[in-house]
Amino acid sequence: MIRLVDISEDNFFAFRALEVAEEQRGFLDSAVGILARGYAYRACRGRVFGVAEDRTAVGLALVRDLDEEPACYDLQQFMIDRRFQGRGYGTEALRLILSALEAERKYGCVEVCVKRRDTAALRLYEKLGFVDSGYVDPDAPDSLNLLYVFR
Repeated sequence: MIRLVDISEDNFFAFRALEVAEEQRGFLDSAVGILARGYAYRACRGRVFGVAEDRTAVGLALVRDLDEEPACYDLQQFMIDRRFQGRGYGTEALRLILSALEAERKYGCVEVCVKRRDTAALRLYEKLGFVDSGYVDPDAPDSLNLLYVFR
C-alpha cells in the first residue's frame, strides 16, 4: 500500500538513493536535489513528501506555497524511482498528495510545470484532472503549466 511519509534521519539515505530512468533525467532533479530544494524553499513552506510502499522508499515529491497570482500550491518535483515505475505508484501517490493539499485548503489549486516532451508525466497529470492553464513561462517556453482545481 502506497503512503506519504516524512523524510527523517531514519529513511533519508533510502530516499536519497532514488533515481529516475535515464530518459527522464532531463525532466527532473536528482533525489538529492529534490531534498535540498525542500530545505532551500522552507521560507515558502517547501516540503518534501516521501512516497513509500510499506517500508520501501519508492518516490519523492516537492511542494511549496506560491503566493503570486494565481496563488496556489506549486508541485515543483514529483518522481517515482525507475525500479517502481509502471505499477500505478505515481497515480496513487499523486492522488494522496492532492488529497493532503485539499484537506489543508490554504489554496484552491495546484500548479505544475511540465516539459512538453515529458509525455508520460503529461498523461499522468491529465488523467488526474490537471488542465493546461494557458500560461507560458518565459523562463520555460518548452513547458506547459498545468492546473488542478480542488472541487
